[in-house]
This record gives sequence, structure tokens and C-alpha cells, in this order.
Amino acid sequence: MTATERIVLASASPRRLELLASAGVEFVVAASDIPEEPIPGESPADFSLRLARDKAFATAARIEGRWFIGADTIVVCDGEIMGKPADAADAERMLNKLSGVPHEVITGYAIYDKARDSMLAKAVTTRVFFKPLRPEEIRAYIATGCPMDKAGAYAIQGGAAHMVTRIDGSYTNVVGLPLCEVVEDLRLLGALGGA
Repeated sequence: MTATERIVLASASPRRLELLASAGVEFVVAASDIPEEPIPGESPADFSLRLARDKAFATAARIEGRWFIGADTIVVCDGEIMGKPADAADAERMLNKLSGVPHEVITGYAIYDKARDSMLAKAVTTRVFFKPLRPEEIRAYIATGCPMDKAGAYAIQGGAAHMVTRIDGSYTNVVGLPLCEVVEDLRLLGALGGA
């Protein structure tokens, strides 16, 4: 694959990297660095889509490639968009809010075809149900450090798996990339064989 025809993942997330690699997709990683603040009045899905598009565009502007994949995952509970916690106290607040109630995980993803100057973007939503969490359980999880770089202060694939009673929707979406949808769209756009 030549540099001008390659797929570029515009994310530093090791979870997204692992997911995309597990599907047999050949790609390179070039993380983007854009502000991740919602615009007042912006819906959660629009927020995640805007960030996904911005990440794909920002990366395409600075390196060679053909297809650029941007993604952003957020947790939404009672209308609050939960990004990564600012500190341990913020992580504890988030986990207390999620305790015993369902919430949504939304991943916006965008695939920018630089050669055609076209963008395909979608938001995928998964409903996640947490059991009621005990205060000591929350503190022990925060002490592992795992919540600090995760939207909503948890990772379903890691130490928080025992907190989740069920999910409705895509598991990989909760991890950080709705893999089925992304791979199918890459095929649709001609980035993978079998289109």
C-alpha cells in the first residue's frame, strides 16, 4: 500500500488500534490533537460527530494517506456528556452518577476520503446498564488508575466489566469504535477488498 493510498487512524487510543487491527485492516496511526469541548446547545451525537470529522480532517491536512478515520466516544447520562474525568474526584462523581442506572455510549466516527474530498460520518449508540456500585468498589476502581483516560470514567473491556449488567447494542462501540459499521463503511468506500 502506497502512502497516498493508505488508511490512517486519526487516534492515539490503543483500544481503537487493537479493534481495527483485529479486523485485519492495514493502517497507520497518526493521532490528532484538537480541542474536545462541546458547543453550547450541541446534542451529544452532533458533538461526537463533529469531533470525529475534525480529527479526520486535521490528520489529513498534515500527513499522506487516502482514507482517514476519526472517532470520538462519549458517555451520556441524564443529559450530561461525560468525557474523560479531570481528576479522581471527578471520576468518583461520574461513577456514582452511573451507579444503578442505564446510560448511553455514543461513538461518532468519520471516514474522510482525501482523494475524492468526501466524508462519510455516523454516530452509533449503545445503551449500557450498570449495577448499583458500592462506594468502596468505586474507590478501588479509581485507585487502579484505569478510569482517568476513559469517557465516563470506565472501560468495559477492563476493570469495569464486572459493573455492567447488560448492554443493548454494539460492544465494540463501548470499547471505542463500532467495528462492524466502520469496516463495512471502509468496504463501501473502496478502502478494503470485497467492495
